[in-house]
Amino acid sequence: MFKIILDCDLMRYRDSGLYHYCLNLGTYVQNTLEKEHGGRISFYVPSTEKWSLGKDAACITEKKWHPKFLKPFLWDCDIWHAPFQSGRVFPAGNKRIKVLLTIHDLNCLHEGKSLKEQEDSLRKTQKLIDNSHAIVCISHHCKKDVMENLDVKNKPVHVIHNGTHHINIPPEKPMRYLPGRPFLFTMGYVNRKKNFHTLLPLLQDERLELIVAGKFDEPDYVQMMNQLAEKAGVADRLHMLGPVSEPDKAWYLKNCTAFLLPSLAEGFGAPVVEAMAFGKPLFLSGLTSLPEIGRDVAFYFDDFDGEKMLQVFKEGMETYQQNGLADRIIRRGHDFNWEEKAKEYLKVYRSML
Repeated sequence: MFKIILDCDLMRYRDSGLYHYCLNLGTYVQNTLEKEHGGRISFYVPSTEKWSLGKDAACITEKKWHPKFLKPFLWDCDIWHAPFQSGRVFPAGNKRIKVLLTIHDLNCLHEGKSLKEQEDSLRKTQKLIDNSHAIVCISHHCKKDVMENLDVKNKPVHVIHNGTHHINIPPEKPMRYLPGRPFLFTMGYVNRKKNFHTLLPLLQDERLELIVAGKFDEPDYVQMMNQLAEKAGVADRLHMLGPVSEPDKAWYLKNCTAFLLPSLAEGFGAPVVEAMAFGKPLFLSGLTSLPEIGRDVAFYFDDFDGEKMLQVFKEGMETYQQNGLADRIIRRGHDFNWEEKAKEYLKVYRSML
């Protein structure tokens, strides 16, 4: 019998992919352990999330003094899983506790950041690697970045893709905004990295509107998008909704004409996998991890020139309609199964004991 503690500190950000990563990984590992009777898992959670993993989950509620003072919950811990390159508690120096670090991305290398910002970010991640016993990367692209830019020494580095976030049954109509015409859909934190403004030229087709869902992470970028839409004469067909509920998100995914993600940098691309469940056309950036996730069931923007993107979109829609891609897209989504991913993580945990 061994004990894992999963650091769910990042569940304090409910509108983030990391919230759902911790929630799903924790839930499915817990379920698998209950079936196998081979170990137990506890969750280090913000006070607001102590019931999110189920009423019977073993949750350790964060206290403000934990990072610097006593941490009694570590006394019988065998494996501390740090599921991102942050966290207020990291049991470095405790020889009996093995630390598993999940690295989601080294996007600092791909976002146009200054050399100093890149170096600072890499230095922080290197320190975490130095104090870990094994590493998981959530894509082969992420592993490649890690191996080329950081020193893992002889520590094992595993690749485990994320699973598919549970999708709600779509309601009859959304609560937030009901489109009046066919629409394109995208979602994620609204910031420069997501590159959403490059989608505006697709609204040259006056039959379409664009819906963007997600937290306004950079207000000046939101303002820039609105200004570009005004200048292009498409402001009435750009709808930036901010965060939406899970049922509304499901409705937009089910009813959109296509799902698009022109992001400059992704460690995985969870929204793409969510969109796969509905078999809709996928148009993605050809950068970082997205081609790995979309493979041959998606269409790719290799250039963000408006006319070239419009050409990719038109040709992709024709191909989708002629070749019956919907079933292949749905099948690709089945490759990202949290139950199977939890078993892969358990295999890694056991290899560390």
